[in-house]
Amino acid sequence: MTEKQFPEGFLWGGATAANQFEGGWKEGGKGWSVSDCARSHLDMDVQDYKKQNETLLADVQEAMAHPEDQRHYPKRHGSDFYHHYKEDIALLAEMGFKVFRLSIAWSRIYPNGDDTQPNEEGLKFYDNVFNELKKYNIEPLVTISHYEPPLNLALNYDCWYNRKTIEFFMNFVKTIVDRYIDRVKYWLTFNEVDSMIRHPYTTGGLIKDKFKDKNWEEVIFQSMHHQFVASALATKYIHEKNPSAMVGCMLTKLTYYPYSCRPEDVLEAQQRMRATYCYSDTQVFGEYPSYLLARFKNHKLHIQMTEEDLKIMKAYPVDFISFSYYSSSCVAKHAEGLQTTAGNTMTAIKNPYLSASEWGWQTDPIGLRISLVDLYDRYHKPLFIVENGVGEKEELVKDEKGNLTVNDQGHIDYYREHFKEMYNAIYEDGVELLGYTSWACIDLVSESTKQMSKRYGFIYVDCDDEGNGTFKRYRKKSFYWYKDVIATNGACILNESK
Repeated sequence: MTEKQFPEGFLWGGATAANQFEGGWKEGGKGWSVSDCARSHLDMDVQDYKKQNETLLADVQEAMAHPEDQRHYPKRHGSDFYHHYKEDIALLAEMGFKVFRLSIAWSRIYPNGDDTQPNEEGLKFYDNVFNELKKYNIEPLVTISHYEPPLNLALNYDCWYNRKTIEFFMNFVKTIVDRYIDRVKYWLTFNEVDSMIRHPYTTGGLIKDKFKDKNWEEVIFQSMHHQFVASALATKYIHEKNPSAMVGCMLTKLTYYPYSCRPEDVLEAQQRMRATYCYSDTQVFGEYPSYLLARFKNHKLHIQMTEEDLKIMKAYPVDFISFSYYSSSCVAKHAEGLQTTAGNTMTAIKNPYLSASEWGWQTDPIGLRISLVDLYDRYHKPLFIVENGVGEKEELVKDEKGNLTVNDQGHIDYYREHFKEMYNAIYEDGVELLGYTSWACIDLVSESTKQMSKRYGFIYVDCDDEGNGTFKRYRKKSFYWYKDVIATNGACILNESK
């Protein structure tokens, strides 16, 4: 019997984001980003994402008044990759990584967003990072914008609501593409582009109380339109510089099941899925789907767009679809009395057939297979899983040799079952899957609740929720397990006896 394994050249790796991982927030000429003002709320319900992520102008002003405060603003320190990048990349190489997803902090390159010249010290930092990755033959997968528009653009330009931000963004794009195109093949334009609807502050730099006289839904979709245009222009520029480079969109893969077979529940699930797919539909097909245009009309949303915008969007769609997948959720037309639970920055009805993490996120490996099939059937373009994982509370313990480690069997169990379903999607369902990057390969500050204690990584970072710790790195049990998975291209789990 032939041994099962993933396709030759499958890109195994892990993912991070500068705003949650990099730190060094006021070093090397970096300016303020919106994420530097994202406050942690450890006293709030971890499932109340609206309250967790709501940021008003007074909140920003309070954050700016306390630049020394890294306790309440943990993204300022992250995991301190800024000072640990050589050590961290060496650890990724030890695991055998083929690809490493990271983002470039916009405000490290253009501190205010509207600067006429880039910050050379910031560019040199990423020179060093990419050179280090090249040393170990690790392919970078770069997210251009990942939850951190420069704060100045949010305060003085209303950020992505203002069409001028397209110009500022393209200055940033041209600078980093010109600098790194010979070292970066894979690019993503916007992380979870659909997340603008759920947390508009970090995604779009939109401060809600600055738009009191405007229709908030219209503001969000107008900002989204500007991002679609910017994404197409970025795709055009990258392809001009290197026709073999690949540019992808990045979608929050929210997978909904109808709570029952009642037609009303089935319709509700379909509508929820459409509300997610409309963003990737636009970037893949290069035009607004009819159902989104219908929403604009029915909700009386007047989105300003030019004929040239629509031509650009049509001419430069993305090459592949990347997405995050953590869990699935149920929906019903009438949810009264049904138990709810959390997911990736959203709350939905609990599935009685699934277990859930301490934060309420439900574990559903088959849901990943369903998601892969749905996306591939819909788009007929290569897919890339760029976020998948589970956050857990952990503690350091000594192994049999006296070394500090973490017995994170929960991570191993989670990944094993999801990898098996990835294999099934490839070989049984015919899905073209380029690779997989776990979220996150090294512990970092959680986006949803701004916690370090919600740990995802194969590598433990000694830092608590209040920023206390040595920031020393420790290999978890899952570190060695994932190393074996990569070395055998999945064979060690696909051929294990049950």
